[in-house]
Amino acid sequence: MLVPVGISECILLLFKQGISMNNLNDPPRWNIRPDPQGGADGGKWNYALLVPMLGLAAFRWIWTRESQRQIQEIKVQYDQDMSALARDMEFKYKEILTENRRTAAVLELELEKERQRVLGYRKALVSQSQQLLAERKQLQKEREEVEKEKRRAVQSGAAGIALHMALEREEEWHQKAKTLLDELELQLVERQEAFCSLLLPRERRMEMEKNLLLKVAKDPVGAELGLEEDLRDIFSNDRHCADLLNMDKRKNGKLMWLYLRYWQLQVTLQKHKRAEEALKGPLPNAK
Repeated sequence: MLVPVGISECILLLFKQGISMNNLNDPPRWNIRPDPQGGADGGKWNYALLVPMLGLAAFRWIWTRESQRQIQEIKVQYDQDMSALARDMEFKYKEILTENRRTAAVLELELEKERQRVLGYRKALVSQSQQLLAERKQLQKEREEVEKEKRRAVQSGAAGIALHMALEREEEWHQKAKTLLDELELQLVERQEAFCSLLLPRERRMEMEKNLLLKVAKDPVGAELGLEEDLRDIFSNDRHCADLLNMDKRKNGKLMWLYLRYWQLQVTLQKHKRAEEALKGPLPNAK
């Protein structure tokens, strides 16, 4: 077996210096010494230490080589694992990034659709509001004309007395209509609150709308004023809600408040028209 260079040098050094296990501080003849005459006993003790030292050196050399080989293998395996992990993480990162971009594109498209829908609702609401304002002005004008006719009739003597009596007879109808409008206002406020609420189910709102339609359909005053069609218009187009922190129910809705003012003017106007028709003959059942 070949011995490493370091071991050979160690052996030569031992031979040159005559290393022994002697302790110079011990008394004479207590140490193991070589035979002065060159006997075999002294040489046996000198060379007895050579075998363990050679074995120890060989073991150390073999252990060092094996350790270095194992370290190198572990290092190579570690580099391979880290490279595979880096590739896997890069692939997952690209996959997640692509998915996030796709999701963002879909959300942007949906947001644009909702924005266009809101703009459409807003335009429809503005158009409806302008129409209601125009009708309100027309009703106000008709009301002023009725008031003028009323004053002229009152000033005309007997006709004024007859008109006054007719107005008194129609006061009961006016009170019923006013009571109906007050009830509708409260129920419309509750309905709009249900529409804007995130907690109440849609079925609850639909039930409230159904009850309102049945109420005005069965009530003679509601049928005479034609409130059912107006309510359907409110249910279809009034989607205005106040902010989420709003605590005042009456801040919800826009179209319904325009209709309520319109109905109040219509009731007042209808009262005078009924009184005038009462002077002429039976009142036709028309709006």
